[in-house]
Amino acid sequence: MRNGDYMFLNDKVAVVTGGARGIGRATSIKLSGLGAKVIVNYAHRPDAAEGVVEMIKAGGGEAAPYKADVSDFSNVKDMMKFTVDTYGKIDILINNAGVTKDKLILRMSDDDWDKVINTNLKGAFNCIKGASRYMLKNRYGKIVNTASVIGIVGNTGQANYSASKAGIIGLTKSAAKEFSSRGINVNAIAPGFIDTQMTKELKEDLRQEMLKTIPLGRFGTPEDVSNVITFLVSPYSDYITGQVIHIDGGMVM
Repeated sequence: MRNGDYMFLNDKVAVVTGGARGIGRATSIKLSGLGAKVIVNYAHRPDAAEGVVEMIKAGGGEAAPYKADVSDFSNVKDMMKFTVDTYGKIDILINNAGVTKDKLILRMSDDDWDKVINTNLKGAFNCIKGASRYMLKNRYGKIVNTASVIGIVGNTGQANYSASKAGIIGLTKSAAKEFSSRGINVNAIAPGFIDTQMTKELKEDLRQEMLKTIPLGRFGTPEDVSNVITFLVSPYSDYITGQVIHIDGGMVM
């Protein structure tokens, strides 16, 4: 739904990695609804990406799908060039692509470690490197990186995921310092337990145990997260950079 009274992202161009499912899907749709043109990045699900693009176009927005492995800088470089060739610029980057390969440390293979670090952390680095060259030319940009509460408190069986998300926080703060003088804001979000396909596949008893750790008494929704992302890419966040916003129902205080 597009409302002319609230189109504060009108004429902005956004790249959303992992934009076809869960938080990425909600964010792609939300940004479009506020006027942005959106590149919906995906790695494995062209049908899901096409579905998001069709929904955006049906609502009067502009969007295009783009397949890219964010861990491969040549893929990322091509995606950013495609974005500029298609829409003329890049204003907004949402680093949302991520994977998990959960195992205890003693059972975790090099591949389990490398896949998660390369996608979650190196992927964000690649996208910042690829998009910022265009943002620097325009002296404007809003970058939001997806960290996690697990990157702050850790979790059994998720050493790789926790390390990748802790790294996102350090990357965010360093990038914010490097780019702030050139009109580019860089922030991170740290979602808690969000009701996506990943959490829906958990056993019910585990879901109930998780709920006990959330003071607000419910899982978050992808829309809860996309609302905060929208704020961080809006004019209302112009004086905010280098910050990590928790979206976790009070799990980490």
